[in-house]
Amino acid sequence: MKISFKYISYFFLFILGISMTFTSCTDDLNVTPKDDDEFLSETFFQDPASYKQVLAKLYAGLYVGGNDGDGQADIAGLSGDFSSYLRLLFVTQEFTTDEAIIAWADGTLPTLNTQTWSPQNEFLYGTYSRASYHISLANEFLRQTTEEKLNARGVDANLKAEIATFRAEARFLRAFSYVNLMDLFGNVPITTEADPVGFFYPVQKSRAEVFAFVESELKDLDSSLPNARTNEYGRIDKVAAKFLLAQIYLNSKVYTGTERNNEVGTLCTEIINSGYTFANVPYTYLFSADNDKNGAQNEFIFPIISDGNAIRATGGGMSFILHASIGGSMDAASRGMDGGWQGIRTRKEFVALFPDATATADKRGTFYTDGQSLDINNVGTFTDGYAVTKYINKKSDGSPAQRTDIPDTDFPVFRISDAYLMYAEAAVRGASTANIATAVGYINQIRTRAQAATISAANLNLDFILAERGRELFWECHRRTDLIRFGKFTGGDKIWQWKGGTMNGNATESYRDLMPIPAKTIQANPTLKQNPGY
Repeated sequence: MKISFKYISYFFLFILGISMTFTSCTDDLNVTPKDDDEFLSETFFQDPASYKQVLAKLYAGLYVGGNDGDGQADIAGLSGDFSSYLRLLFVTQEFTTDEAIIAWADGTLPTLNTQTWSPQNEFLYGTYSRASYHISLANEFLRQTTEEKLNARGVDANLKAEIATFRAEARFLRAFSYVNLMDLFGNVPITTEADPVGFFYPVQKSRAEVFAFVESELKDLDSSLPNARTNEYGRIDKVAAKFLLAQIYLNSKVYTGTERNNEVGTLCTEIINSGYTFANVPYTYLFSADNDKNGAQNEFIFPIISDGNAIRATGGGMSFILHASIGGSMDAASRGMDGGWQGIRTRKEFVALFPDATATADKRGTFYTDGQSLDINNVGTFTDGYAVTKYINKKSDGSPAQRTDIPDTDFPVFRISDAYLMYAEAAVRGASTANIATAVGYINQIRTRAQAATISAANLNLDFILAERGRELFWECHRRTDLIRFGKFTGGDKIWQWKGGTMNGNATESYRDLMPIPAKTIQANPTLKQNPGY
């Protein structure tokens, strides 16, 4: 049951009126009373229940863009639906690649389809602001939960012990946001609970410095986060910290110029043996409305929870992903939804990763083709490009979810099969801590579940790994990072339709491996330096 997240969601929606609106990257956190029902931070934390309520805000904020669903948006100037954390990750990690394209012409959104974005892109500003807001919120929580503050409030020993775990989770979620900023924007400021509250210019750090900060935090959290699978479902434990650390080590050459594949092999072995297990259920179960209880949950190390009965109206999170991927002749009711928004499809180059998208080989190739053309002649026409049916708001037995407007389908941020793939990549890249025979065994577990042909060691090379990551993890917000690591995001080594702004695609400049620091962010903090090329 999703009892833990219902608790989190409801307290997120009714957080006693606390107003935490991020106004610029130079304000670490503004907590400003707007009426008699709202409280300053110090007063708010006098209530023993407040500590879990703010932790709730950190978790639920990964899905929705403000208090009361999308109402009372967290980020000034951006609506709650457009500034949903998960929605923005999907926009930046998927639309910029061969895995997805969106028909809508909202503002500068089309430039993400074509790798022609600029510093004025409001979706990049939203992404930067959302991650920065979460960092600010975590910092304030850490300021308010020091030993000194807890003693002054007379917090008892049992609650103190619980708060110690909350603090570790807040630090992890802060690290998660720093990883997203580092991955997308490169050189960004680091602010912590030690920095002052109010208006100041945080110092921009190099990508390598951000990497080192995150690495240190995640290593330290191994001693303070709960052990594997001892926390509530939907909340992270020390395995999530190992997973995020393995991810940044896998991309260390991009972030710092130095490979760290040996560490990837070691960490992935620990993750695989941690108690999370590969889900021996049909692949479709992992993306169904009951994926918190149908066996898929055993594989989920870090899910973003979706609960139709706990979340108010939202255009963010899984509501966005499911609604926007329905259109044309698709029957929304068959997807468990109340309608389609005629938006997201995939590109033919991604379809080509599957031997035959209309055959039964490889059950991961979940494409809707009726009335859809393979070629995308017109980006704005939903029926140009195959639709994708990976996610569904129905239970794995076909029965309905709780609601048809807000899905129950949880989003898997980290899952064990990705650890299998990271281990295999480390082995292929020569890590002494990973071996090819074990990697082949992991890959074949993944492919057997998908009803795809197994492979031998002779098939295991970097091209195969990249393709297999696409087949297994598509639409899970990995593709942009993966393509950059393999040197195929920009440039001409890998071309897909509308890359570079032409139907047949063309090479793009390598500086676009980094997003620009948003213009509004630089206006707010003029000490920031723009990334090269922009």
